[in-house]
Amino acid sequence: MFTGIVEAVGCVVGERDLPGLRWLRIEATSGLLERLQKGGSVAVDGACLTAVEVYSDGFAVEAVTTTLLRTVAGGYEYGSRVNLERATVVGDHLDGHLVQGHVDGVGHLMEIRHLDGTRILEATVPPMVHAQSIQHGSIALNGVSLTINRLTLENRVEIAVSPHTWEATNLQFLSVGDPLNVEGDLIAKYVARLLRYNEDGKGGSSDAL
Repeated sequence: MFTGIVEAVGCVVGERDLPGLRWLRIEATSGLLERLQKGGSVAVDGACLTAVEVYSDGFAVEAVTTTLLRTVAGGYEYGSRVNLERATVVGDHLDGHLVQGHVDGVGHLMEIRHLDGTRILEATVPPMVHAQSIQHGSIALNGVSLTINRLTLENRVEIAVSPHTWEATNLQFLSVGDPLNVEGDLIAKYVARLLRYNEDGKGGSSDAL
């Protein structure tokens, strides 16, 4: 489980395509590596991956086929900047929102506007995420916990990004048309599932999930 509060922006410094997966080596700051161990979870642009090796200057992960199909990991190349967050510790402050690291799909950045130092981003998101989102609700783009300014047509959302968040994440390196990892709000997913279950006339017991 993660919070969507990016701890560092790392850099892809190695990649290999292997049968059924893609191996990635990511350079990271020493602060992020302090609590990361081999076998531990780390969110790379919001996708929960396992550190298969930890080095003095970074770590390696393996993105399997299902991850490559649902995320931007297949497009990483040498020099790609990636948002990084270690798994949260029970008892830590929840400064963002509940982020599983289970990316729902890939969206695309469609517009960047400036408004008094704030960046207003408009991005497409998977139809399911759009249907389950609300104004002022939470969404994670590239693993960044963000608030939805408003929902627009054609499966788009508008996001306001503060100057701090802009400078502390890889959002600052994106251009219009670039892909984004998208994860919808966890609570909204459960509510939507329960509503669908009730509409089927089967009741709403907890064992439905």
